[in-house]
Amino acid sequence: MNVRNEIWQQVDAAKDRLIALSDRVWGMPEVCYTEVRSAAEHVAELRHQGFRVTENIAGIPTAVIGEAGEGGPVIAFLGEYDALPGLSQEAGIAEHRPIEAGGHGHGCGHNLLGSAALLAAVALKNWLAEKGIPGRVRYYGCPAEEGGAAKAFMVRAGAFDDADIAISWHPYSFWEVAPALSLANTRADFTFTGRAAHAAASPHLGRSALDAVELMNVGVNYMREHMPSDARVHYALLDTGGIAPNVVQAHARVRYSIRAMDLPGMLELVERVHKIAQGAALMTETSVEMRIVSAVSNTLGNKPLEQALHNAMEELGPPAFDDADREFARQIRATLSAQEIASVYRAIGQPQTDAPLADFLVPLDSPRKPMIGSTDIGDVSWVVPTVQAHAPTVAIGTPFHTWQIVAQGKAPAAHKTMVHVAKAMAATGMAAITDASLRAAAKADLAQQTRATPYVSPLKEGVEPPLDMSVA
Repeated sequence: MNVRNEIWQQVDAAKDRLIALSDRVWGMPEVCYTEVRSAAEHVAELRHQGFRVTENIAGIPTAVIGEAGEGGPVIAFLGEYDALPGLSQEAGIAEHRPIEAGGHGHGCGHNLLGSAALLAAVALKNWLAEKGIPGRVRYYGCPAEEGGAAKAFMVRAGAFDDADIAISWHPYSFWEVAPALSLANTRADFTFTGRAAHAAASPHLGRSALDAVELMNVGVNYMREHMPSDARVHYALLDTGGIAPNVVQAHARVRYSIRAMDLPGMLELVERVHKIAQGAALMTETSVEMRIVSAVSNTLGNKPLEQALHNAMEELGPPAFDDADREFARQIRATLSAQEIASVYRAIGQPQTDAPLADFLVPLDSPRKPMIGSTDIGDVSWVVPTVQAHAPTVAIGTPFHTWQIVAQGKAPAAHKTMVHVAKAMAATGMAAITDASLRAAAKADLAQQTRATPYVSPLKEGVEPPLDMSVA
């Protein structure tokens, strides 16, 4: 028997419980750092499967580690389970129909992400036990990926110090090894304090914090012309000081997300934005305080692991979808624009087709033009050789952070794909734990990339996990 068939059989043996876990987490969407029930579901499943569980990792109540096995290398599978605000949506229908007005929803597929990563960990754990092979399998339950940088805090706390290899995945439109491209990112709050006054009778006595926020935004807009074209700066108003226009607003707060291709570039851009905030405070005779909420590094690729994962994905082939899967995907695609569909093909450098679901493996050397965001797995990739898969849980072209993703989160196609990608991850973990040369090559690749620029956490001393950020 092909040795990979053995690990794939272990996935199939455990899949029903993990599909059920994914659906339960879908039904209890919890946002950044509030994933109490979702984390508890993962802890219960880890214990049921015989893992030794450690909770409250890095001082984060919803971060957990489950470990099984003894001795040997440590293979880490990284899972997530946080949702997004405002994306409540019924499952299985191709029209916008919220379950709860203003409610949360799994608009990035993390219900599937965490469950499939745990499924891979269970399969590898059981295979090692059956074969009597030394090695430790870890499942890292990582909350708050959506802006909370939990993995960066976990890295800083040493949670990955003795891991040999890290493996993860993300729902997507295509079957591929995920390109190791993400932007370093800092989220920072700028709080301005001024002086209240009657806006008509004594405006000269007031100092407007809201004016300071507006001037800061104007200054940052002017900066955009003079920053790298691949950097990104976005903002959200968190506190405008009140609703009365006849009061000079004495307080206001704006949150900025500042991204660049690498950590040094991002830190430089953060300092420039801070200077603009200080200038806005000077112009309005207010004061400003900057608070770093979270920060993540850019992602480093790992060629040996990427080739190993690609080999497993090639042997498996893409997920096998049926006519019902394709019909629902067509209905979802009817709600998308032609630009949304075309953009994902440009991202993988492949010609566009009419297929509603991906039926091919994207070549490793495809001339990609990826859409680049940020992720806290970047920090893991600086300290542990790391690889990620993309797997087609959604109709091709479905934009993430939308109701359409939520609608597909419990579909049969999504279930099939989470099992399929678990097989690819488990096979890659099996290769890493049994092949010392693969582990050595992966570690050498990481060492070469970090030789000139060793890892330095983007989280400055004193910055703690923003457990209150979802209600900030």
